[in-house]
Amino acid sequence: MSDTTETAMPNIQLNLVGLSKNDYRGAQTTLCAGCGHNSISNQIIAAAYELNIVPEDVIKLSGIGCSSKSPAYFLNRSFGFNSLHGRMPSVATGAMFGDHTLKALAVSGDGDTTNIGMGQFKHIMRRNAPMVYIVENNGVYGLTKGQFSATAEMGLRLKYQGINHYFPVDVVQEAMASGATFVARSFAGDANQVKALIKAGLSHNGLAIIDIISPCVTFNNNDDSRHSYGWGREHQEPLHDFTYVPREQEIQLGEFPEGTTRQVEMHDGSTIVLKKLDRDYDPTSRAAAMRVIEESQDEEVLLTGLIYVDTERPSLTDIYELPQGRALNRMTDTELRPGKDMIEKANAMMF
Repeated sequence: MSDTTETAMPNIQLNLVGLSKNDYRGAQTTLCAGCGHNSISNQIIAAAYELNIVPEDVIKLSGIGCSSKSPAYFLNRSFGFNSLHGRMPSVATGAMFGDHTLKALAVSGDGDTTNIGMGQFKHIMRRNAPMVYIVENNGVYGLTKGQFSATAEMGLRLKYQGINHYFPVDVVQEAMASGATFVARSFAGDANQVKALIKAGLSHNGLAIIDIISPCVTFNNNDDSRHSYGWGREHQEPLHDFTYVPREQEIQLGEFPEGTTRQVEMHDGSTIVLKKLDRDYDPTSRAAAMRVIEESQDEEVLLTGLIYVDTERPSLTDIYELPQGRALNRMTDTELRPGKDMIEKANAMMF
């Protein structure tokens, strides 16, 4: 065959498990153009590809809302379950017991988590279920035309809802109060930081809470809203440049000395000013984490980065000593049923 008729194959780069980035994509998004949720989905795709995760080894979980549609847009080959409004944590807990060999990636929203789902959110944190829990936080119920959610700031005025008179719920503060072992916050426009935090969360043995401010371009993009692009650009103050990734994986941001600021252009052409704090901040110190959260609220800044991590506390599956490498839903009835001696022993303990 001559060079003129030979068809050139596209240069597709494969990762260590032999997959291209396209193998991690999902369906075409139906969210509004410019929605921060789409950017988050893109970073989930990038993180899974760079971590060489096999999509079939992941289970996706969500509740109800714009954010809970997101799992359809990434990891199309993964298992998934779209649950009831606010009830995703209990479904996720059951899924983890059914097959603890899977990586769990949950996507929820501020309404799904901090309104109807607050009770379940609190309990999955104290149980430390091994999963990444992303809150796509835009301060409104976007799917039902823009009502205030519990994270909307006091005094915010929305076109169809008037003024919010209630003090907001802070997802990060709630996570710290509930004993979460990995607590982080980011901004949907800061793609590199979002990806780095997702990578870190996927490597954490326990529950990784990532609160991501994700502007709603339709119902909550007023410049005075803390969930808008404009407010985020003016007030974002990253805690530090957190780029933890497993070995062989590294995010390069170029020369960016500690303690300096940098204006960074986002995917939509907007810019944010990043401030990298000195590395004397210790994310393993619970006291330090609580202090910086309070200070950021007093200063009205959007604090981003890894705020707290505890690598010592056992996860839910560790507590119950589930068998290594074997899922309960793959075991036979004979393996799962206790023997006669064990039943007699258990009965004797009741008397």
